[in-house]
Amino acid sequence: MKELEDRIRKDGRVLPGNILLVDSFLNQGLDARLMNQMALAWQEFYKDEPVTKIMTIEASGIALAVLTAYRFGVPALFAKKFATINLTDDRHQASVYSYTREKSYTIAVSRRLLTPDDHVLLVDDFLANGCAMAGLADLVREAGASVAGIGVAIEKSFQKGPDLLRERGLTICSLARVESLEEGRIVFGKADA
Repeated sequence: MKELEDRIRKDGRVLPGNILLVDSFLNQGLDARLMNQMALAWQEFYKDEPVTKIMTIEASGIALAVLTAYRFGVPALFAKKFATINLTDDRHQASVYSYTREKSYTIAVSRRLLTPDDHVLLVDDFLANGCAMAGLADLVREAGASVAGIGVAIEKSFQKGPDLLRERGLTICSLARVESLEEGRIVFGKADA
């Protein structure tokens, strides 16, 4: 998505450790118009999928999930993060390792909100190591539901996550594909939309 790539070039910052900071328009400060364009791109890409829910993990993906759910005319849902595994039986749950926080946590969603009848589109701001998306996909499958696909704003294709998820048979629509962040320079590859 050219508009997203242009914005990353303009306002994105490369930090040590292959971190791409986009807090001024995607993570903390939110450009609703740009995010709406992203939701429209996913709606077009997944138009033939019978999507019943849009799902993400709290917190930075929630705004994207809400706008995407609005576009699809379906509910948005987010998996809550818990520091403990002592959760009630009325929740679906999965374990996720956070690359940025360097720790594992449990994600969960109420069984009432995610059922075997659901066909879920997963969305998030970044795809790097793939742990968050793999955890969400596991949670959806544990519920007996199906994954319609994955929509990510920014894919770091030089990290292992995108390939691992595609090897699991998951379809990914990346709106900006970053091939390299070496020497503070952002190199883009061909995006899906």
